[in-house]
Amino acid sequence: MNSPSRPLLPADRVSPAAAQQMADFHKDYVDEVSAAVARDHIVVVGMAQNPVVKRAKSALAAEKIPFTSIDHGSYLSGYRRRLAIKLWSGYPTFPQVFVDGVLIGGANELIAGIAAGTIK
Repeated sequence: MNSPSRPLLPADRVSPAAAQQMADFHKDYVDEVSAAVARDHIVVVGMAQNPVVKRAKSALAAEKIPFTSIDHGSYLSGYRRRLAIKLWSGYPTFPQVFVDGVLIGGANELIAGIAAGTIK
């Protein structure tokens, strides 16, 4: 199945110094999220004060579906850590919802999956 993908700068067009900066950019946070995504059934990555993130968590809680929540910062803090996750996943907004290691999208996709019975 062909999936649409966003064009990325080819590796041969990135200097070694820039590649190192890319690899190191909030690596601790990327490692934390990556480990949770690999380990846990459902992971919601977000930020405080975001009503869309709260909607996703509330939908899971209402159905008594266990999940791991990883939040860093609010609108005014933690931007760079969240940017590292956006760069890692390629997904532009929060929340980012992962089910069994697969990025399914955000709150709308999560809520649709709960309604369809595909997320339990």
